[in-house]
Amino acid sequence: MKRQLTHDDIRAAVYGGAVLGGGGGGFVERGLRTAELALQVGTPELWSADEFADGDLTATVALVGAPAAPDPQVLPTHLVRALELLRRELPGDLVALHTNENGAETTINGWFHSALTGLPVIDLACNGRAHPSSQMGAMGLHRREGYRSSQGYAGGKPHAYVEGAVSGRLDATSNVVRRASVEAGGWVGVARNPVEVGYAVRNGAPGAIGFAIELGHRFLADGPAGAAAQLGGEIAAAGTVRAYRCEQREGLDVGVAVLDDADGTTLHFVNEYMALDLAGGRRAAFPDLITTFDEAGQPLASADVEVGRRVEVLVAPAENLLLSPTMYMPEVYAPVEALLGIEFAPAEKAFAHV
Repeated sequence: MKRQLTHDDIRAAVYGGAVLGGGGGGFVERGLRTAELALQVGTPELWSADEFADGDLTATVALVGAPAAPDPQVLPTHLVRALELLRRELPGDLVALHTNENGAETTINGWFHSALTGLPVIDLACNGRAHPSSQMGAMGLHRREGYRSSQGYAGGKPHAYVEGAVSGRLDATSNVVRRASVEAGGWVGVARNPVEVGYAVRNGAPGAIGFAIELGHRFLADGPAGAAAQLGGEIAAAGTVRAYRCEQREGLDVGVAVLDDADGTTLHFVNEYMALDLAGGRRAAFPDLITTFDEAGQPLASADVEVGRRVEVLVAPAENLLLSPTMYMPEVYAPVEALLGIEFAPAEKAFAHV
């Protein structure tokens, strides 16, 4: 199916993405502005994956950085510049783009690119929820023998602007881009990892954008409780934040928030919430979805949590989300667990997709 994205899609996509962001994935107001601008400059299109041949080439468009960074800037023009830099590195032509994840800003990744270039956005994400590392959003390419990653990046205010293109091993190129985000003040726009559409379908999360839009409509109608019901989850905790710590480490927000409720609810995050502890026990852990909402029932990013703020905590089980098989590859969790000093990786599942 092919369809033009409209103003009716914007709020649903951004708010559904914000819920699926699980504390990360960007910020609602910036997502709304970028999506509105995309519709002002052109007509972005969303195509289902079955509109393409398996061998057609697509690439991931993403944001990389720490949401709480003090001086970030990624403009829509930076997003397009990153794509230009990637396309210079490719031996063949891209026929489409797809986002790395769902989030308030990331669900609408590719809309501005599509509006300006005419490339359609595939209704597919590398992962149907937000995640903190590039490797988590690389659809298992680190296990694909001989794969060489290409990445274009751009971002930063004029005094800190950086751009470039890099090719090499997936982990090495991702580390270069992560470092560039730090030098740019916290964020860069990225276009990366060209793959065949068939590979993306087998190893990503097809249907993820439609999933976010449907969830967004439910949230806008019924608030956090409606979102929880839509996801087969629940509001697992509520209270006022009595302790909060967030620091930028290796280009990521790393920290913990503790509520004043009787269970001593504790949320551990690396951009996204990685683990939720209640009454001294583990209630949920990534890739389960853990999302916070503020007093008004609006999705609250981990970077915006602060002491004295009242929050509700939604939990939805991983099996009710659209997830990439990468979420069950233990090696992608090791760097994140090291940052937090806790273990939470799920058991490995066998997939024949890669």
